[in-house]
Amino acid sequence: MKFTVNVECSPEEARRFMGLPDVTPINEKLVEEMGKRMEKNLQLMSGEAMMNSWMSVGTQAQDAFVKLMTSGVSGAAASREKP
Repeated sequence: MKFTVNVECSPEEARRFMGLPDVTPINEKLVEEMGKRMEKNLQLMSGEAMMNSWMSVGTQAQDAFVKLMTSGVSGAAASREKP
């Protein structure tokens, strides 16, 4: 026998029903601390340095993707040519 029960409740009510701890204060503190650290690091880094670090990763990923596609196409073409 199989049956389905739909219960409509808030996440808070579900958490309490399941006996799970309320981690909201910990999460809020963590998010606040991460925000402070991020703002501090952004103030220390110049816009040019930030863009250079982002772009270096972006171009490496693009180059890797192009190599992957090129090798895939070359492999597919080579397998079609072999009888």
